[in-house]
Amino acid sequence: MDNDVKKVVREGYAEIAKQGGSCCGPSPSSCCGSTGAWEETNLQETISKRIGYTDEELSEVPEGANLGLGCGNPVALASLKEGEVVLDLGSGPGFDCFLAANRVGNSGKVIGVDMTPEMIDRARENAIKGSYENVEFRLGEIENLPVADNSVDIVISNCVINLSPDKEKVFQEIYRALKPGGRMMVSDIVLLKELPPLVKKSVEAYIGCLAGAMMKAGYIAAIEASGIKDVSIIDEASFPVELMANDPTAQEATINLGMSSEEVKEIAGSVVSIKVYGVKPDTV
Repeated sequence: MDNDVKKVVREGYAEIAKQGGSCCGPSPSSCCGSTGAWEETNLQETISKRIGYTDEELSEVPEGANLGLGCGNPVALASLKEGEVVLDLGSGPGFDCFLAANRVGNSGKVIGVDMTPEMIDRARENAIKGSYENVEFRLGEIENLPVADNSVDIVISNCVINLSPDKEKVFQEIYRALKPGGRMMVSDIVLLKELPPLVKKSVEAYIGCLAGAMMKAGYIAAIEASGIKDVSIIDEASFPVELMANDPTAQEATINLGMSSEEVKEIAGSVVSIKVYGVKPDTV
C-alpha cells in the first residue's frame, strides 16, 4: 500500500510539474487532471498570499518556482541566519529553497529533496534561471533522506510530510539529519477528528493532502518520539470550507466516493494547517 501511495503522489506531482497548478494549498485545481479554466497567471500568487507569503517574497524568486503547492510559509518563521545549511523536504520547483537561499547567503547552503524527477528538473532549471549557486536539488524520498548525519542546521517542509505513509520515519530522518542544536520548522495539514473510512482508504485523495493527514495529537507525538524536543505549534489556521467545496479535486472525490457536499464540508471542518517548531538537543 505504501508503494501504491507513493506512486500516485509521484505521478500526480509529475503532472503538476509539467503543466503547473496546485493541489495541496487552497487552490481550485486538480493534480489528477487538467486545471482547465482555473489556470490563471496570478493564481499561484493569490494562493501564496493567502497562506502567508509577502509580495516581496513572491517577487524575489525565479518565475515558475511558485506553483502554489503549500499550506503555509515555513521560511517566515524559521529565523534563518547567514551561513546556515537548510534542508527542504519535498522541495518541488524550489520556491521555499530560493527564499531560504536569499537569507543564508553565499556562505550558506540550501538542499532541496523531492521524489519526483520532473520536479527536480524544474527546480534545477529555476536555479539556473535565478543564478542560485548555493542551492542544490537531490532526488530522494523524505523517509530516506539523501543527506549525511548531523549535517544541517534547519529542516523546513511545506505541506509534504502529511503525504508520507510513514511519518514516524520522516521525523526520525529529520532528527538524524539535524546537527545537535539544529531546528525544524514545518508547515503541514493535520486533522482535528478522524476522516470517514471511505476517504481514508482513497489513495487518490493523498494528492489533495487529506487521506494521508494524521490527527494533530498523533502528529506531535510522532515528532517527539523521534527525539526532537521543545516541540510547539507556532501557528494554526482552519482550512476554509469553501476551498474544499469548490476544489475540483474534492469534487472528483465527492463523485468517486459517493459523498454529499455536506459530507465534504464536514471533512473540511476537521482539517487545519499548522506550523510546528522543534529542536534536536545539543547533546545526544
